[in-house]
Order: sequence, then structure tokens, then C-alpha cells
Amino acid sequence: MTDDKALRLRLAEELSAGGFLRTLPWRAAVEEVPRHEFLRGGFFEPSDTPGPTAWRPVMPDTAGWLERCYTDHSLVTQIAGTIVPRDVRGEILRAPTSSSTMPGLVVRMLEDLQVEDGHRVLEVGTGTGYSTALMCHRLGDGSVTSVEVDGEVSGAAGVALAACGYSPRLVVGDGLAGHKDAAPYDRLVVTCGVLDVPAAWVAQTRPGGIILATLCGWLYSSELARLIVGRDGTARGRFLGGQISFMLARPQQPPPLGVLPDLDRGEERTAALGPDVLDDWNTRFVAQLAVPRAQRVSLTRQGRTEHLLIDVAVGAWALLYEDRGAWIVRQGGLDRLWDAVEAYVTRWRGDGSPPLEQFEISVTAAGQTVTWASH
Repeated sequence: MTDDKALRLRLAEELSAGGFLRTLPWRAAVEEVPRHEFLRGGFFEPSDTPGPTAWRPVMPDTAGWLERCYTDHSLVTQIAGTIVPRDVRGEILRAPTSSSTMPGLVVRMLEDLQVEDGHRVLEVGTGTGYSTALMCHRLGDGSVTSVEVDGEVSGAAGVALAACGYSPRLVVGDGLAGHKDAAPYDRLVVTCGVLDVPAAWVAQTRPGGIILATLCGWLYSSELARLIVGRDGTARGRFLGGQISFMLARPQQPPPLGVLPDLDRGEERTAALGPDVLDDWNTRFVAQLAVPRAQRVSLTRQGRTEHLLIDVAVGAWALLYEDRGAWIVRQGGLDRLWDAVEAYVTRWRGDGSPPLEQFEISVTAAGQTVTWASH
């Protein structure tokens, strides 16, 4: 038995024991698909130096590379949209833009997709191609279409897939538009975060088909949603739980903050809720429903820490700071962001703070809505 085969078997056992891998066809795929082939270009690891996160490359000739390819961890494969491990000597202080998702999450999503033999699947976000290969093993090459916005990432995935004997349909383009040429699909799975489920995904999924996507916002609380497409061209479903997190789709990244408004001018009052409510994942998700395009920034001014929510598009902001044991909010612009947050969170708490798995998502011609049922 080769070293990587033993590692694949060990990974499959670990994922099964963790409850992520639940059926024999997907276990067979994990046991056969060599994840390390999709990481031949290396990956980045965070350095242990203090301060902002710096990244350093781990290449195939680095000790322990092969074993780390078979751990249940996400491995960053691209920085700042263009930089790959071979480009770096030392460390780099930029944000990750592509990764090989942790295998436990990959197979959990594939299990949640509820595929059956003969199903045709659209994957949005090819990434390294590892999840694409698992689907090819399970369903056959002709049943898998994968869209990737980054041509170089797609090209590297294609090379790795070919090396493993797989040849799905790979498309370079905006995954938010799907890929209508191969539609309709029985299943659509998304490996990036999105603010809203695009109408194109619903239109390209057959009635009764499933869309599996992670809904996020610029406050960065996100949840995995499973939606069933209806004959009326709508899609409805629920969140599956687990605090799933992906990098946002590139076209939906938040805009630059630019020059901040004059934060010393605005309407001021005592806040009913402090910014610490946003530290809780579920509460932050509810707040995000109220202000889906707001970004959160911490500032140090006048010797105190201030917490800023700002929606660049509508020019609205809310600044919170603590004064003599009470939270004060100052708001400006067209909308009152913190008023909206307080209203949503207070109503949710009044309804018994239902877990996110009890929320309902609907996508219609009028757009996307997320609601919860009160107790």
C-alpha cells in the first residue's frame, strides 16, 4: 500500500467517525481520490509571528507536506488574487483568495446535497478541483460541470483532475451566473459565500432539484442553506447549521471604505444594545439581516475604542462607544443602521431566540427573504 493510500484510508475513517462521511459511495470517493494531487503547487500556512497574519509557503519538498494534505484542515492556495506558494520566499501579509476546503466540510456538503445516480451537478467554485474529483468519482465525468472565476485556478484544477483520470466540464466565468449551456441541473453546490442566491441558479435547477449554498454578509456570519426549487420558479429551504464559513464570491466582496464620514456629527442616544451582541454568531447573523451591506470596523479615537458600522453604498453609519458604563450610539446618513439592528435582534430574542436551523429562506422574482418562526 502506498503512503498516500494509507493516508486516504485514515482520512476516510476520521471523517466517518466525525459524522461528516455518512454513505458508502462518498466514502469510496474519499478513499480513492488523492487530495495531494490537487496541492502539488503547495499551500500557505499562517506564521506564528505576532501582529497581522502573515503567510508562508509549504511546498511538496517541505517535510510533512504529504501528511498535511490529508489532515482535516482548509489549506490556503492563493493570496491576493494572483499569488501562489511558488511566488513567495519568506512571508506575505495579504488576504487569502482561494483554498482547498477542509475535507470534513467538503464531504459534509456532498452528503447534504443528496445526490443520486444519474444526477447532473453544477459546482460553483472549482478551487483546487478536489471536490470536483469526488463528484466525478461518484457520478461520472459527464455529470459534473464546475465554474471558476479565476482562469489560472481553473487551469491548475484541470491539470490535477486530468492527472487523476477525471475530465468534467470546466468553465471559466462568473459562477453567480451559473452555466446555462449545460442546464438544467439536478443539484447545484456552491463553494464560496454569497450575499443572495442568484435568480440564475434557480432558473438553471430543475423543479425538485436542490441548491446548496452558504449565505453570508459583510458582518461575516454565515450559514449553509439547502433550498428546493419549485415548479413556479421559486426556491425555498432552511439552514442546516454548523456555522459554515467560506470566502465570499469575488464579485460580492465589500467595497473599500474610502474616506470615513465626519463621525462627530450625527444623532446621538443611549443604545439599547451594545456592539458586544455582534460577538455571538447567531445574533450577528440576525443583525446582518437588518443591515446586509454594512461593514464593521473598530477605531481608536480620543483615547477610547469605538465600534463603527458603515454602509458605503447608502452613506449610512452608526458609531458606538462606552461612556460611564452605558453604550452610546451616534448615527448619520440616510438610514439608521443601529436602529435596524436593535429592532431585529430585539424581535428575535422576543420570539425565543430560535436557532438558525429554524429560519426559512425563500427566493422569488421579488428577491430573497430570510425569516424565522416564533415559538
